[in-house]
Amino acid sequence: MGRSISVAVPDVLPNGSMPAQVSNERLNRHFDIFSQDGKVYQSEFATGSDANEIFRDTREVRWFIGSGINGYGPVVERDHYLFQGPVSFYTKPGQWGASPGYEYADLGFNRPILPGCMFCHSGRTSVVEGANGEYGDPVFHEASIGCENCHGPGAAHIAAMSKPGMMPASTAIVNPSRLTPYMADNVCMACHQTGDVRVLKPGKSYADVRPGKPLDNVLSILLIPPTREHPPDADHVEHYYSMMLSKCYRASGGKLSCITCHDPHVQPTRAEAPAYFAKKCMTCHTNQSCKIPLEQRLKQTPANDCAGCHMPKRDIQVISHSSATNHRILARPDEPFPEETFKQTTASLPDLVDLDPAPEAKNAPLPKLTLLEAYGTLSTDHPEYTEAYLKLLSELEQSMPDSVLVQAGAGRRELQSRNYAAAEDHLRRAVKLGPPRATTYADLAEALNQQGRKQEALDALNQAYALDPFNPQIQKARVGRLIDLKQYREALAAIEHYVDVFPQDEFMRQMLARARQQPL
Repeated sequence: MGRSISVAVPDVLPNGSMPAQVSNERLNRHFDIFSQDGKVYQSEFATGSDANEIFRDTREVRWFIGSGINGYGPVVERDHYLFQGPVSFYTKPGQWGASPGYEYADLGFNRPILPGCMFCHSGRTSVVEGANGEYGDPVFHEASIGCENCHGPGAAHIAAMSKPGMMPASTAIVNPSRLTPYMADNVCMACHQTGDVRVLKPGKSYADVRPGKPLDNVLSILLIPPTREHPPDADHVEHYYSMMLSKCYRASGGKLSCITCHDPHVQPTRAEAPAYFAKKCMTCHTNQSCKIPLEQRLKQTPANDCAGCHMPKRDIQVISHSSATNHRILARPDEPFPEETFKQTTASLPDLVDLDPAPEAKNAPLPKLTLLEAYGTLSTDHPEYTEAYLKLLSELEQSMPDSVLVQAGAGRRELQSRNYAAAEDHLRRAVKLGPPRATTYADLAEALNQQGRKQEALDALNQAYALDPFNPQIQKARVGRLIDLKQYREALAAIEHYVDVFPQDEFMRQMLARARQQPL
């Protein structure tokens, strides 16, 4: 964790990893990775049938995410916005390949890195709340994950301890080993448990997460209820949930926790790991617990490897060339999921599983705004949640009409139903309630445009653009409105800027070529 992010200098990468070139022939995209003057660069380009370059986009890599166990992911910066680089270095094969999310799409250098990502991959960042990948200056108050991520704020502790005779437990440095298993696991869950959707509680941000305090105060981690047809078989960042389903965890009455087996201050080498974790197993089990004779196990390589048999590593489907440990601690490979797996919903939450409820609130309903955001996020890929979202939205229009989330949601609903005047009313209320969001202004612009009010639509898009200047949909919509208003000189400048930021967009490159041939 202390190497979770690093300044991108050539020495971070293994010898011989640069210069390199990666190609995606299906997308006609090629990438050069090289160093120059002590800096690392990535360059994306495409070629025509004559082998000449159609475009080339070169960016400096500012940081690498990752300690190198699985690899190094590039981070580029533009005007205090952070974006993922298109190719990453993978340790296992010792080569560059498509970054996660880039395997089937060309996203260029324009995939924003959001606060939830940086919260887990860095110590402390200067997040601009509500923005789409924007950060302050400096971006990092602390780059790599540090002591305070697990032990709490040091400044508060020093201030409290400096008072004569004062040693309040609430401001002491947190020692996870002295917490209850639930509270200790909350420290780990903040980053090692994804679920299907993570939703911040109303008025909260990732900066409010505090070791020693229930994670449920800040963040809800929710899972679509597993079924026998679709069991929870993912390993990537599902460590806590997988452990909960293990026989070891259930037999311990919940006393088994992440730090039972893991010491964050100790990272055994690949050679040391089998014996290191076998010793952890032996705190509950004995050599006689295993049905394979000890003599036979000692002859295997590695010898007596409990984790190798019962917690095998499996490929991560969403990250190429990477693997993760299955934390379900299987007695045998074909061990079925426990019956509890399919009975985890509650009367107050019948269609989702809450993975981090505070013990005293296990059966309490989620805040309705949290649930609304969860339904809305899930409905994009799981349309079965659309009905629940719309029903709750209608309810909240009556009970919480002054919520920005409710008014923005109602505005988008009316926009999709082509009720443009009603959409405008809701969206203007959302803007007035604030804080302003680019998506709200963009929806308002569309509602105005559909009513024929082109200049007002452009004004709203300009507001959206100011809040999210690297959003391709917003930029293209601005081009359209400028053309509608016959502001051709401004439209040409907007297209030129768009192509500068998104040169991989072939349609807009062709539009720019045509626009430059027209008299202004």
